[in-house]
Amino acid sequence: MIGGPHDGVTYPSTFEPIPAPRRLSTMTTPPAAVLRDMDQTDDSGPHTHEVAAVLWDMDGTLVDTERYWMDAESELVTRCGGSWNHEDALTLIGAGLSYAATLFQSRGVSLSTEQIVTELSSRVEERLRTEGPPWRPGALELLHELSEASVPTALVTMSLRSTTNAVMAAIPFPAFTVSVTGDEVTRPKPDPEPYLHAARLLGVDIRRCVAIEDSPTGLAAAAASGAVAIGVPNYVPLDSDVATVLLPTLAHVHLSDLSALVADQRR
Repeated sequence: MIGGPHDGVTYPSTFEPIPAPRRLSTMTTPPAAVLRDMDQTDDSGPHTHEVAAVLWDMDGTLVDTERYWMDAESELVTRCGGSWNHEDALTLIGAGLSYAATLFQSRGVSLSTEQIVTELSSRVEERLRTEGPPWRPGALELLHELSEASVPTALVTMSLRSTTNAVMAAIPFPAFTVSVTGDEVTRPKPDPEPYLHAARLLGVDIRRCVAIEDSPTGLAAAAASGAVAIGVPNYVPLDSDVATVLLPTLAHVHLSDLSALVADQRR
């Protein structure tokens, strides 16, 4: 069930990473030790790094598909005679689909949990096919750098396997070593199980992993797992007390920056 680096997908060879300065100058509240490590990083040649693996959330972190989900939710509830607004949608960011279905049912959607999950996922997947994934700033560039450096990666999402495969199929290079989806875990985020499962699949120490999240629910799961938890807020604010560090974007973030964060946490 768990997807490998290709998942049967043929990737085009047209991706060209955008050059960027090797500085994490946009870090919101970096620890002084992290800044010291970044200043001492030698980028003149090959070097080792502290990162065992990088674990990525998908919706809102890798791709800005939250708006796809919000549109699908609004259409579903409205069609069934219920009420749904933007504030309601924000409460579901990062939540598991089964939990979301129970909320829709309380708003008048007279469909089973399975029917709701299937319909929402199908609508999002259709937009992925017709419009393509809206990549978050810096995400593909960082993924490509990790791939070139042979750093293990996992996509850890509460979306279904079918939706996850649709996103991975659009990445123009083999990006993920493994992937964990919402229909493959028993306890969704904010439980740490999805991240711990990803680390087990990769055979790495979760404490040397970096997890990247955009939602409070996902960030709580990442932090509880023991990973270095990077929060990149998108639609909702994140708690700096939960995150190892908060960043406004992944643009210009590099492997050396992630390595500095892991090294600092291991001191």
